[in-house]
Amino acid sequence: MPAVYAGKPGASRGTRHSQTRKSKKPDRVSVEVGRRGRRLRIDGTFASWYKPSATVTNSVWDALAAPILVLPQARRRSILILGLGGGSAARIARALAPRAAIVGVERDADVVRAARRWFDLDQLGIEVVEHDALAYLRRARRQFDVVIEDIFVGRGRGVHKPDWLPDPGLTLAARRVAHGGILVSNAIDEAPQVVRHLRGLFPGTLRIDVDDYDNRILVGGPALLSGRALRAAVAHSPVLRESSATLRFRRV
Repeated sequence: MPAVYAGKPGASRGTRHSQTRKSKKPDRVSVEVGRRGRRLRIDGTFASWYKPSATVTNSVWDALAAPILVLPQARRRSILILGLGGGSAARIARALAPRAAIVGVERDADVVRAARRWFDLDQLGIEVVEHDALAYLRRARRQFDVVIEDIFVGRGRGVHKPDWLPDPGLTLAARRVAHGGILVSNAIDEAPQVVRHLRGLFPGTLRIDVDDYDNRILVGGPALLSGRALRAAVAHSPVLRESSATLRFRRV
């Protein structure tokens, strides 16, 4: 079965949409447009959210980008996103690192087209690579200050990591992380395995939980990684502080 590279938040509360616009393959890629924003669904999975007047999402994508704040501005030079989807995490990453070179890897051309049409992807100034993430990692030589892994396969609430994650995928992703940089992974049921793998790759690990979501955002990086410090950085960030009440941080 072809892999779909996208995030998978749990069910949010009280969300309704007034209009649905679909691609030529409505069962696989669709965009729901409503007063509260736009939702990208891939194989029935809520994969990206966008409101043109907002940067943050008050959900999982804020947590995926938040670890960028552990790095000083001078170390936010390059960011790799595996599983670009509609660009929700990329939009926040751009706001946190305005001068960074951002590369987004997305396998599904229909997803990229939807992101460009409905999610203003081209406004973010990122390099979009339409490629399989595992193949990209096996061939890549470039290193990044931040690598964000947001890859799932499957349908609806049954989505899961492909069989190459966490191993060897996170090992390959860690090789793309520059010294002192961070690797961020979005996990659901696989969170315990991802934590164990990150502990073997990095001296410091963190976990971020998001209210009302099943996702666990796991972060590997320097030994000095601190949940308390990241919580404070988010609370004081002009970009993310409105999301701080929904995020929980702790070392693992």
